[in-house]
Amino acid sequence: MGTKGKIIKCKAAIAWEANKPLSIEEVEVAPPKDHEVRIQLTWLIFFLRITTIIATALCHSDAHILHPQFEGGFFPVILGHEGAGIVESVGPGVTNFKPGDKVIPLGVPQCGKCKFCLSPRTNLCGKLKNFKNPLSDQKLMEDGTSRFTCKGKPIYHFMGTSTFSQYTVVSDVNLAKLEDDANLERVCLLGCGFSTGYGAVINNAKVTPGSTCAIFGLGGVGLSAVMGCKASGASRIIAIDINSEKFTKAKALGATDCLNPKDLDKPIQEVIVEMTNGGVDFAFECAGGAKIMRAALDSVTVGWGVCTIIAVNVNDSGLNVSAMELLMGRTLTGTSFGGWKSVTSVPKLAADYKNKKLDLDALVSHTLPFDKVNEAFDLMYQGKSIRTVLLF
Repeated sequence: MGTKGKIIKCKAAIAWEANKPLSIEEVEVAPPKDHEVRIQLTWLIFFLRITTIIATALCHSDAHILHPQFEGGFFPVILGHEGAGIVESVGPGVTNFKPGDKVIPLGVPQCGKCKFCLSPRTNLCGKLKNFKNPLSDQKLMEDGTSRFTCKGKPIYHFMGTSTFSQYTVVSDVNLAKLEDDANLERVCLLGCGFSTGYGAVINNAKVTPGSTCAIFGLGGVGLSAVMGCKASGASRIIAIDINSEKFTKAKALGATDCLNPKDLDKPIQEVIVEMTNGGVDFAFECAGGAKIMRAALDSVTVGWGVCTIIAVNVNDSGLNVSAMELLMGRTLTGTSFGGWKSVTSVPKLAADYKNKKLDLDALVSHTLPFDKVNEAFDLMYQGKSIRTVLLF
């Protein structure tokens, strides 16, 4: 019997409260309503003994919600926003997707109709309501209700995606359609980390051939920025992290120099300024925190230096910038999802991966079964992983 129009019971990882491990529970996932799509994130095909496994990945943004000091936290919630799956059913009014389509849920929507979507100057969308704290946005569907229930209680969505569930329901403007032969176990990374770091270089900063760059933080986002700088033709790419074990990977992806601030006898920005005769052309802050943002801004040259902020920390105190710093020609900017128009751009990135123009494989350090989601969080907290892919 088919599942269309019916409630589906499946496995999901629920955060019942802050600062606690996720709990694997049986949840009920309601059918999609108007302009919604229900996605199967676990799919087994018993045909010629071929098994197709759909995946989700772990990102620091998922951990922010669990932090006890996060302002605007909401529980219980199903986290996860880097995933890929297959359409199980569609609600009324959905015309761009059909059952069986391979898709990537997107935390950054693209309705295609609002003033933001119609402008080439931004990739934001008017569907978002809370621009000050987007992680707290899209916790319910457009009608103000949830499609998840557990033990008789409604469960919040996360970023309109909630990929830590075998089935999820998303708006049709939060979904990118892929080619039939897409490798979902890898392109799930396009839902956030890779797209953000790579796009910050390509779309926001617009790194130029022959330029010098500094990347602060070598997690999945930072290493993606390294790849973006190499693809843009940067002549010098300085990679910075307090974990020197990440340097081998960074150099393999294009870094020309690697620095560990713990090994230096002066502030990292002073070292970079000395190395580059006055500062780099472009700096990318991929770790979060006011101290690192300050170091990144101080690392760019006067006249034309561009510093792009990519990462944030929970309850960050912010960055104090004097007018004179900007008057001297430095530019301080930020990025959301790497500047990509999500629905239209992600399929192109997936095609580039298929055609070996992008190396998503290099970002996957661990692959674990979904039941080990808390172990994946531990690896991330300990700085031992770049990206962990969870297989249902």
